[in-house]
Formats: sequence, structure tokens, C-alpha cells
Amino acid sequence: MHVVPEPAGEGQESVWAFPRPAIAEPCARRIIIRHRGLTIVDTTQAVRVIETSHPPSYYLPPDSLKDARLRPSPHRSICEWKGQASYVDLEIGGETLRQVGWLYPSPMPAFRLLAGFVAFYAAPFDECLVDGEPVTPQPGGFYGGWITSHVAGPFKGIPGSRFW
Repeated sequence: MHVVPEPAGEGQESVWAFPRPAIAEPCARRIIIRHRGLTIVDTTQAVRVIETSHPPSYYLPPDSLKDARLRPSPHRSICEWKGQASYVDLEIGGETLRQVGWLYPSPMPAFRLLAGFVAFYAAPFDECLVDGEPVTPQPGGFYGGWITSHVAGPFKGIPGSRFW
């Protein structure tokens, strides 16, 4: 399938200019996650993972989690570059959000930066923000990228993108 990237505007990055294989890099953008009136995460110490055709995924330091607890999920997946992902449930008050995040306990050497950091899908939460801007979840349900006005697509996950 031939993909026609959207032109990147001023202050935007095209996901089609992102590298393949993926890379992880420190990110000082302010990441906030809110749910049911609680601020679960508020950090400027994230790690951003970028990869061709994907909006960024943000991995958050474990000490940035507030008013919530991670619980292991039995679900696992494999990334050809990062290694085996373990999924987590999140307990917030009396609510449990199932398989809402993932982490790499023993990532491949190029992704050591991710060890112990957790990434979350945006869709299950009331609000996810990057530098104050609300996030749109990456389409398709499997991928966990966060779409903001800082990135231009089209994005992996839309219908017909399986073999991009």
C-alpha cells in the first residue's frame, strides 16, 4: 500500500520522518494523566519512543504515579526491538482499569532507558495531556501512541495500515 504522508506544519514532526527501527529518548514535555478527578501522573521526566508511522508513546517513571497502584496482568507481548512487554492493571480508588499500561522489565540494550518505566494507553483515562494539550489515542486499539498537534500522520492503526 502506498502511503501519502500529511505535510508537517510549523512546529510539527511527521511520523513518516521518525526512525525505523524505533528509538527511545528522554523527553522533558509535561505529561499529565487524570482520571475520576485524580491526577495520576504529572511528570517532565518521561522517555519518548518514536517509530515510523506511529505517534509517540510516553514511558513514565514509576515514582511519577500518584493516587494509583500498578498490578501485574498476565498479558504479554513481544516487540522486535524492545523485547518482552508485561502489561499492568491500574487501581484507582475502588476502580481497576485492566491492561491499561505496559512496561519492559528487561528491555533490549538499545532500550535500557525504558527499564522500569510504564506507558499507558490514553483511551481509558478521562484526560491525558502533553504540555497542556489533550491527547487523541492512536487508532486501532493495539498501539499506544498519543496524538497531539505536534505530529502529522497518517498514523499506523487506521483501517488498511496493517502492513505499513
